[in-house]
Amino acid sequence: MSVVRPVAFYAPLKSPDHPSPSGDRTMARLLLTALERAGFDPHLASDLRSLDKVGDRGIQEAIRDRALDEAARLVARYRTLPEEQRPRLWFTYHVYYKAPDWIGPLVADALHIPYAIAEGSRASKRAEGPWALGHQGAEEALDRADAIFVMTAKDRTALEAAKPSRQVLVDLPPFLDEREWPEPAMRPPEQAEPRLLTVAMMREGDKLASYRILAAALERIARHPWSLDIVGDGEAQDEIAHLFAPFGSRIRFHGRIESKAALKALYEQADLLVWPAVNEAYGMVLLEAQINGCPVVAGAYGGVASVVMDGRTGLLTRPGDAGAFADAVEELLSDRGRLRLLGSAAARFVREERHLDAAALRLRNALTPLMLDQGA
Repeated sequence: MSVVRPVAFYAPLKSPDHPSPSGDRTMARLLLTALERAGFDPHLASDLRSLDKVGDRGIQEAIRDRALDEAARLVARYRTLPEEQRPRLWFTYHVYYKAPDWIGPLVADALHIPYAIAEGSRASKRAEGPWALGHQGAEEALDRADAIFVMTAKDRTALEAAKPSRQVLVDLPPFLDEREWPEPAMRPPEQAEPRLLTVAMMREGDKLASYRILAAALERIARHPWSLDIVGDGEAQDEIAHLFAPFGSRIRFHGRIESKAALKALYEQADLLVWPAVNEAYGMVLLEAQINGCPVVAGAYGGVASVVMDGRTGLLTRPGDAGAFADAVEELLSDRGRLRLLGSAAARFVREERHLDAAALRLRNALTPLMLDQGA
């Protein structure tokens, strides 16, 4: 008879049940699936969102106060449960200064259970200024964690520098559930006109900045034959439509698509996924394209290099450089044979190195000793 190991799961940036699609929601859901595959019994402890987008001390204080009440409620509820039904570990996904975890450390301390974080980021420059309180909450949670699962090389540097001696850092590269993306029988025949693809929400800020860079890059290679399918919607969609209006019928807007079958068809039809990736943590869409045999050109921001193997599964360009981005796209459009090779390598990379079982094994190997050490 297998031992039930309940795990309380929390995603302060965006709950896995949030109605709006995003890479954060996707990864939260994937981590729940990976924890199950690893032999744990995860449940969503809270959907309280701690995100402050604007840097307002009053907002952060209100969020903290709600979180403290939520922690007290959870502790009281868990204590009413039979011992075998109480969480043996608290697991939080994505902690940083804009979305700290005020709940997990309090519950873990009260129940005397281990506390783990996946994708934690430290940013010392935020210790002062509009996000100082959020930074404080994030740092306290990161300091309390018994284990932190590091998802990008960029995050590891700061995590290593501030790591308490008892804390374990475990590499957990971004991954996909390959069962959601069945292997195609074969890629469709090469088309005379290369098809580019972009899949991204149309929000103000970094997403809009990426769309601007993409439009500027495509203008530089307008002499080449190509078309672009764009998947996504949001409050900035009118401005983005205006950005791409000069390209006329070359652009096809598909709006929001949540069906994996429909997305898979677009990935498989595309020759190249193009996304400047301004300030992306890593970009789940980049992995999704690659598992479907579609190579990538992306800006080398943040942890993007952790999901796109430059020169092997796609090309990475200088962050924010529309000219360099255009050159990379032009280089690949001029060599369709290389595009095919990159696409094949991309699919192998994700299926062989970034699959669910590998993530589940890392989680099981790191979390099981924590539970045993603390008698959980």
